[in-house]
Order: sequence, then C-alpha cells, then structure tokens
Amino acid sequence: MTVGRMKVGYLMNTYPVVTGTFIRREIHALEAQGVEVQRYAVRRWPEALVDEQDKAEQARTRYILSGRLPGLLADFFVELATNPRGMLRATGTWFRLVRNARRSVIRHTAYLLEAASLKRQAARDSVDHLHAHFSTNATAVALLAERLGGPSFSFTAHGPDEFDNWSDNSLAEKVAGARFVVAISNFCRVQLARAAGMSAWNKLHVVRCGLELREFEASEAPFEGNSTFVCVGRLCPQKAQSLIVEATSRVVALHPQTKVVLIGDGESRSEIEAQIARLNLKEHVTLLGWRSNADVRRAVGSACALLLPSFAEGLPVAIMEAYALARPVITTFIAGIPELVDSNSGWIIPSGSVEHIANAMIAALEAPANELAEMGQEGRRRVIEAHDIDRNASMLRELFGQEVLGAEARAIATADANLRNDGLLIR
Repeated sequence: MTVGRMKVGYLMNTYPVVTGTFIRREIHALEAQGVEVQRYAVRRWPEALVDEQDKAEQARTRYILSGRLPGLLADFFVELATNPRGMLRATGTWFRLVRNARRSVIRHTAYLLEAASLKRQAARDSVDHLHAHFSTNATAVALLAERLGGPSFSFTAHGPDEFDNWSDNSLAEKVAGARFVVAISNFCRVQLARAAGMSAWNKLHVVRCGLELREFEASEAPFEGNSTFVCVGRLCPQKAQSLIVEATSRVVALHPQTKVVLIGDGESRSEIEAQIARLNLKEHVTLLGWRSNADVRRAVGSACALLLPSFAEGLPVAIMEAYALARPVITTFIAGIPELVDSNSGWIIPSGSVEHIANAMIAALEAPANELAEMGQEGRRRVIEAHDIDRNASMLRELFGQEVLGAEARAIATADANLRNDGLLIR
C-alpha cells in the first residue's frame, strides 16, 4: 500500500436496503472526496428495490453468501489449508464470540466461513481497510477476517438494538479489535463507552449521518390549511405506527380533515390495516408501502409535519430529511433524538403515549402557519449545521487517514528504523 492512498471496503450485512440510504450517501460522498470504496454485503435484500440508485448500488456490490455457497465453502477450506496460524487466531476469537452469545454456534460458524471468504476477496480487490455498518453481524465478520490476517477494520454503531445486550453482541471485544469506532450521536458514543469501558473513549468518534443537501431544497408547500402528517419507516412495533392510528382516531373527532400517510412496509402491516378498519379510519390513514427517495421527499415536503413517535431509535434519518425540507416533526424523547429535536423545531414527547401523540398532532393542526414555518426553518438550520454529508464524510476520511494510514506509516517508519540500526537500509 502507498501511504497517503487507500482502498476501503464497506461491509454490511444486507445492502442496499430501502432503509439504508444514509450508507449509500456516505459511500458516494467518500468517493467524491477521492476515497476508493469497494462494497461488500453478506446477502442481498430479499424485497424489491424501488429506488434506481439502490438498484445501481446492488450491481456494484460483492456478495459473500448470496448465490455462492460452494465458493464460500471452498474459500474456507483453502484458508484452513494455507493459513493455519490465522485460522488458529480467528478460532480463538470465534470461541469467545460463541461463548458471549451463549450457544449461537451455527450462526457464528457462518460468520467464520464468511470471514474467510471476505479475507480472500478483499486481498483480490487490494482493500486496505474494512469499515462495517452496525456492530452486529457485519462487524463480527470483519473482526474474524482481521484475525485471519485480513485488513484492519472499523465500524459505525447506530443503535438501538446493538445496545440491548452488550455481552451477547461481544461489543467490548469488537471495540478493542477495531482501529476506531464511529458513533452516530453522543448518546451512541456513551453506550459504546459503557460497553467497552472508558479506556476506549478516545477510540470512539461521533460522526453523524448526513444528507446530500443538494437533494433537499426547503419545501414551499403552504402550512395554511395543511392537515396531513407523514410517517416514514418500517412498519414494526418499535416505530409505533399502531399508536399513530389510535391517536388519529382521537384527532379526527376535533379535526375531521386530518390525514395520515404511512410510507414503509413490514411485519406490522396486517395489524395496522386491521386497526384502521376497526376504527373506521380508511378515509384518514393511508398505507403507501415503500416508495423511492424522490417520492418520500415529495410526500414529506408537502406535509404539515413528520410523525415518528418511536419506542426505540438511534437518530432517525427521516427526521433529518424532514428538517432539510423545512418541515417540523413530532417525535419522542429517546436515544439521540433530543440532540437534534426540541420545542423550537417541533414536538418532542414521551414514547408510548397515545394521548401525547394526539395532543401534539392537534397542536400542529392548530398552530399558526408562520409558527410551523419557523419551526421548519430552525430544523433546516440544524441539519445544515450538523448533518451535511460532505462535511461528515470528510471527518470519516480524516479518521481513515489518521487511524489507518497513520498506523501503516508508523509501522513502516519503525521497520526503517530497525533496518538503519542494523545497517541494512541504504538511502
């Protein structure tokens, strides 16, 4: 490797996915700044992709498992035969991961096979460093690949599931093995420090998810007479869409013109559809399924407010997008959300309360149009300040340089010094 230049492999469990636009933006921003990025993913997204950029990303991604089980097994046995020392190191780490996860032998065996294949593919691609998103499956594979003798690695932690059980996730071991770790919020950084200990504090860096602000002009859609709320996200219990439906049944009693649009799909869809029918809200709540990024921007940009009363989150990109479009939000006081949202830019409420959701919706419907516009502009200012993808990608690029290239440069300098001391280096 030439010091000052590097090729980074981005590793995800599943990529691209409709909920992973922030990763695609990050990769594109790094490439625009001169970082060569090779995309890796364990498996393909099983559902249909709706955005053309995601379809293009899928064509550029190398898959470790999907469609190549014979190759996966072949890579493992070649590695076993030709790299016994690396396999011994990786097996020791594998045993600790299994022990921490308490009997997840089959799943972690799959990780070891994937790591062997990733290590060999990264060598063929001349990848110098791997960066994983989420501290769970992908980071376990990156850690095992590094133990096999593959590239150094780092990872971005998001939450909230990653922090549910630090021991099962071997989070401390992953932090210890990484060159550096990215947290998407200060809250996230604190959770990582709690898991790994304060000795790891200087290894933990806050780099927030970002937006390509060129794609997000402030919406000029009027607030006057606007009674539409939009929720964007997977239909699942932690996003609390069922509570949105119940809250809407209360709101329409006072504001019968109220509309709620749910964009996304998932395991809670049938439950939500049944609830809509039971509460006779078919004229008020619409499920659109997944939509392209452009469709989402149009829907959010024309809404009175984004509605996201989640039980569990990291720091939702949907909030950033609503703010970039100069729309206020109604969301919950959890995790990293208060680092972006307060009463100056929307409504931040306790999670799990139908009453608070309904009251916030009514407050938005009854707020003067100029007040809603001021909230939206304040949100936009915050996103421009903290969530510009170009600025945040520059922070990542600097971390790659300092923590990865810097380590390589120090290693080369040490080797040169040893040769000079031995009289073997001729300048």
